[in-house]
Amino acid sequence: MATVSSFENLSHPTRSELRQFAELFMPLFQASSDEAKRQAVAALSQCENMPAAVALFIGNQPIEIAAPFLAASKAIADDTLITIARMQGAAHVKAIVSRDSLSPKVIDALVALRQTQPRSAAASAPITDSPAVPLSPTPTETNEADALEEQRVANEEALRERLLGLAGHLGRADEDRLGLRTLTDIQEALLVRFARSREAAHFATALADALSASRWLAERIMLDLSGQQLATTLTSLGMGFLDAVFVLERLYPHLAEQQHNVTRGWMVLDALDPEECHDRVDAWRRADRYTYKPEAPNVTPPQETPNHRFIRQTPPQRDMRVMGRRYR
Repeated sequence: MATVSSFENLSHPTRSELRQFAELFMPLFQASSDEAKRQAVAALSQCENMPAAVALFIGNQPIEIAAPFLAASKAIADDTLITIARMQGAAHVKAIVSRDSLSPKVIDALVALRQTQPRSAAASAPITDSPAVPLSPTPTETNEADALEEQRVANEEALRERLLGLAGHLGRADEDRLGLRTLTDIQEALLVRFARSREAAHFATALADALSASRWLAERIMLDLSGQQLATTLTSLGMGFLDAVFVLERLYPHLAEQQHNVTRGWMVLDALDPEECHDRVDAWRRADRYTYKPEAPNVTPPQETPNHRFIRQTPPQRDMRVMGRRYR
């Protein structure tokens, strides 16, 4: 409950905090008593943010534990609700149906799931209702128990694979930058060097080169004295965390102040989500391409070939008088 209480107090948990909670919650939950599980689930049903892996894990618990979470939690995605409805029984579906609002996607999935259930029941009816009176006990109950056990094992295996996939997504390596704009070693070294010597002009030039954008955009990013825009840009470009902290503290001295045993620059960078940083920087670069017009090169326009038109010109009147006097 201490882990749940600390997570409840986070109004806007960061990506790292969600990952830590997902790693801590599942082992602690499995080792708790049923009463502690119910209290934890009831508390988490009021949270608005939750890792998808934890939501799926709680939703697949027995219905006496998962019911309040399925009926009231706003942190469950539509895909997670559909997965739980398909993997669990009618009790879980009833809890999902009792929610205040359901998206059209979930409603369509529940309707399709309901349409498939009577067919299986009808198909199994002739097996259980035999018109003949058996002379010996039939093994139908044993077969049903075996089928239920196989279904339970299959559900647990599917849940395990789903959790592993979600855990892999949450723990994705930050160095995996396939398809993203990334700083080269030389660009990163130049940015750190210019930040160390506080050469803002050279830093703006190197930043514009790293972004493949105009110098105007780089200067606009640096003019944000809170350091938020530059931190977003450095995170999007894949600069190392410690190097990015150093750059922020050198260019914005107020970010070097200590708070809670770390600097303010550290806290600014740690609160950023890399995916959101990529989207913001891409939007800035698109706007820069639309608004910034590079200066036209100084090229002398080609001179037009003079079109000489020879016409007969009449000499000035004064010259005519002079010529008349001369030859008169």
